[in-house]
Amino acid sequence: MRKFLFIILFLLVGLLYLFEIDKLIIKNFTFFNDLKLSYINKVIGISTTVEKYFNQVRNIEMLRIENDELKQYKILYTATQKQLDTIKEFVVTMHVDETKPNINLAKVLSYINFNDFTKVWLDLKKEDDSILGLITEEYAAGIVINENGKSVALLNGNKECSYAVFIGEDKVPGIITSSKDGKNLQIKYIPIWADIKIGDEVITSGMDNIFFEGLKVGRIVEENSLPDMQTAIIKPYANVLKKKYFYTYKHYSHDKKEENIQIKKESNKK
Repeated sequence: MRKFLFIILFLLVGLLYLFEIDKLIIKNFTFFNDLKLSYINKVIGISTTVEKYFNQVRNIEMLRIENDELKQYKILYTATQKQLDTIKEFVVTMHVDETKPNINLAKVLSYINFNDFTKVWLDLKKEDDSILGLITEEYAAGIVINENGKSVALLNGNKECSYAVFIGEDKVPGIITSSKDGKNLQIKYIPIWADIKIGDEVITSGMDNIFFEGLKVGRIVEENSLPDMQTAIIKPYANVLKKKYFYTYKHYSHDKKEENIQIKKESNKK
């Protein structure tokens, strides 16, 4: 019975195809044709949307990778540019005396103690106990000392950092130290008779053989008189806590200079 029904359906479909009945149905009943076209268009639209989605995913991933690479290049460019700007400003603004000092570029490696941001390791070896001046751009930034053969930078604001300065046009002497608030610096041992005022500029004096004379430090924002001396609070020019590179300055004394000249003469004789 099933075989008979199958044969009848097969013959019916064959006759319909033979006499193009399907075309007549489509021609007379356009609803079926519109339905077919709508179905085909939707299938094509969905396929196109899916393809666009996967293409966008691939493009987004490629752009993300390129963006990460560009960020890395930007960081390298910015770091290099800052270093070059620092070197340029230092060369343009620095004026030293005739004794040729020893100047080196130093990189900050890390903090020594995490509770003290004003004391850092530098990437320079230090074999003697001399105190070096620390410079950033045209400003005094602190001092450098020896600790087990390594260079330790005591930045402005550190309790152990001190050096000689001049105040104002009259070059009133004083000694830079840290202040209580940690943001500004303090000048101690200012002579009681000296005339200083708020707004006076403070520069290095070079009288301690740590710096040469003329490096800018800051300006006075407060002054106080004590029975035997004056003190002053200054706002420093340099934000030393943000710096990654400094210059170290070593003063050559006249005795050292004469010793070097003598060594050169002896070498020439040989």
